Amino acid sequence: MSGVLSGVRVLDFGRYIAGPYCASLLAEFGADVIRIEKRAGGEDRFQAPLTQTQEGGLYMQMNRNKRGMTLDPLKPDGQEVVRRLVATADVVVANLPPQTLSAMKLDYDSLKSVKPDIILTMVTAYGRGGPYSERVGFDGVGQVMSGAAWMTSEAEGERPYRFQAPWVDFTTALHCAYGTVLALMAKRESGVGQVVESALLGAALTVSNGLLIEQAVLGIDRTPTGNRGQTAAPVDIFRTRDGWILVQVVGDPLYRRWARLMGEDQWLADPRFKDDISRGDNGAAISERMSRWCGERTSAEALDILGKAMIPAGAVLKPQQALDDPHVRAMGFLQPMDYPGLPGPAPIARAPVGLSATPGSIRHRAPTLGEHTDAILAEVGYDEQAIAGLREASVI
Repeated sequence: MSGVLSGVRVLDFGRYIAGPYCASLLAEFGADVIRIEKRAGGEDRFQAPLTQTQEGGLYMQMNRNKRGMTLDPLKPDGQEVVRRLVATADVVVANLPPQTLSAMKLDYDSLKSVKPDIILTMVTAYGRGGPYSERVGFDGVGQVMSGAAWMTSEAEGERPYRFQAPWVDFTTALHCAYGTVLALMAKRESGVGQVVESALLGAALTVSNGLLIEQAVLGIDRTPTGNRGQTAAPVDIFRTRDGWILVQVVGDPLYRRWARLMGEDQWLADPRFKDDISRGDNGAAISERMSRWCGERTSAEALDILGKAMIPAGAVLKPQQALDDPHVRAMGFLQPMDYPGLPGPAPIARAPVGLSATPGSIRHRAPTLGEHTDAILAEVGYDEQAIAGLREASVI
């Protein structure tokens, strides 16, 4: 089955996560995505290596469904290759500094001179137009500058923690993919391309926006409380007899179910717990009660009771436990995929969105370095002799 984006060609000059994952989402729904990387391989290819040729799991996730070629876009012959590729493309994805885009002739004016209706999807750390615009940055910059990392310590004055999973990068990638699809829809109507732009800091501020709104309106200056929630309760991670579970009670109906489960009238009669924000303000007392309840049970026992009471809860799993979880397996969230040099299949996460009529799919693994270079160059008019010349000149 051809995907909903079948016929769309995307040139992916991205690195690490924000740009490449945006492009992989487009590929999952049918776009022909060509990953273009340095002759020796992009830095992101070699993060946390798994194979003898040093490819890492992040690379395998970010680049499934793509074809891959190598290219030096800074050389004159390389820029001619870029021009030929752009002439066949609908979208260029690049999370590179603006000055690098210009040097590679990947800035919007250069692209538009080759393909007037091209769409440029670009990612920066800070966005353009502010005092930090020329700086570079990674996911962690968004985490710490959005207020999110500040709220992760156990108490004010203690060391804040950056979340290990790069949620800022993925949030940025999702917005970029959304914006790219909107730009493709607009182009279908008007015939005009445009720039789609997102910034890591902007994405992080979006996720933290509720906290920032409260601060702007009330000046409340919240201080960290570890895993305990601050605007509802019980919201916390609790130790059981054999592990840890999270319980998340938000809203009066859920709180009433929780109070009935505790079997103690004071949780509904005490004015300190009259609504969500009051329960958040006095959450330590509620967490202490829930902690005692959880401590008397195994994780399985607690989750079974909470599940039957329709109270949101989940086990705190180690990575291997997440892989082995029966629900994760039954749902097929992770698709096993071979890659040259791996001792076994890699569990690649499918796009976590389903379309009933035009579903996406992971059709093939990430490319080895330069795997499709010759085939792609042949598609844009290079014969075998010309390709050999580019290789001898270290352009590919």
